Amino acid sequence: MATDQVQGVEVKVVNSDKGKGLFACQAFKKGDQIFEEVPLVCSQFLWNEFYKYEACEFCLKSLETAENMARRLTSISTLELPQKQNCTVRPDQYICCPHCQVVYCSKECMETAWKKYHCTLCMGSSREDESHPLGMLQVAWRNIHFPPESCSIMLLAKMICMVKQSNDPEAVLKAFSQFTNSTVNEEEQIMHKLLGPQFKEQLETFRSMVMLSLYDEHIPQWFTYEGFQSLFALIGRNGQGIGTSSISVWCQNCDAMDLHPDERISIDSFIDQLYVDLERESGTFLNCEGSGLYSMQSCCNHSCVPNAEVQFPHNCHKLRVVALEDIVPGEEICISYLDGCMLERSRHSRQKHLRDNYLFNCKCIKCQSQCDEPDITSSEEDEEEEDMEAEVT
Repeated sequence: MATDQVQGVEVKVVNSDKGKGLFACQAFKKGDQIFEEVPLVCSQFLWNEFYKYEACEFCLKSLETAENMARRLTSISTLELPQKQNCTVRPDQYICCPHCQVVYCSKECMETAWKKYHCTLCMGSSREDESHPLGMLQVAWRNIHFPPESCSIMLLAKMICMVKQSNDPEAVLKAFSQFTNSTVNEEEQIMHKLLGPQFKEQLETFRSMVMLSLYDEHIPQWFTYEGFQSLFALIGRNGQGIGTSSISVWCQNCDAMDLHPDERISIDSFIDQLYVDLERESGTFLNCEGSGLYSMQSCCNHSCVPNAEVQFPHNCHKLRVVALEDIVPGEEICISYLDGCMLERSRHSRQKHLRDNYLFNCKCIKCQSQCDEPDITSSEEDEEEEDMEAEVT
């Protein structure tokens, strides 16, 4: 039975194992946009913000110019980007919260954030004060949850504030209730993954801090130990990573230019060298990063042979799901929860990662076709091959 239908797709119950899934109601060609969506709530990772990745507090738009971002991430202070007009960042449009000076990319983002949650979260002149209850909460998170982060305590805080500030708290609660729930045992596994072996002690610390600063009578169930764990697990299981970058937008705009062949060779060579310098200095930490909860995207199940992928083409929190191949009406739309490298690993490695991080065994076509493979990880396979080569020599 369909539970929702938007923009040529519908959410249906797949089976008791997979729960809901997203299905096509129309044909999509390879490369087609299937849908776009903004999250119910999102938040920049605290370590990402701490290391001066400047993003809009509401939509996570990268706020640095492409050139300034490139200079910071390459540590080349004299670096100059060609084709500067391809940087779409407009600092003259930025606006700060008049109370705490948090930066937004536009007046619209600031006003929307204030109405949804920021009125409660605003720390005023105490924003840099780590003794403020919310400041203490952020420090505690950073001390426990080192990068790379996979979720954020501030995402949970924003959810609570959305209920507190809403004229219709029940509607907000209903919106969050759509996300996948977990059993108690599954929730504990997620917490082990997020907070480590001391998760119960750490979870209680966070619960006490959040209760002290944000308790609300409309949602007392969220502030019990069990309720807080469920809320945390919901974020851990359903949060979609978000990445924005002024550099990426500049590169895309350069790629789209109609240039003389010599100019094309020159700009492509510059971009290639730029990414070499970026990787050398900053590794894979090139984006403003955060996570969000998306209604439609969260219904997309995983496949090791996905027919769609998530993109962030707008340099903000709005995501786009794009077809990787032709999709016919009635076909399930699946994305990969694994990155490209992990998708190339053995079935056992993929299954182990999915069990550890998402608590399910994949039964996609690729996994079923490889079910007779030995149950060893790709790293173990590599070690066995090295041993065999050593024996031969």
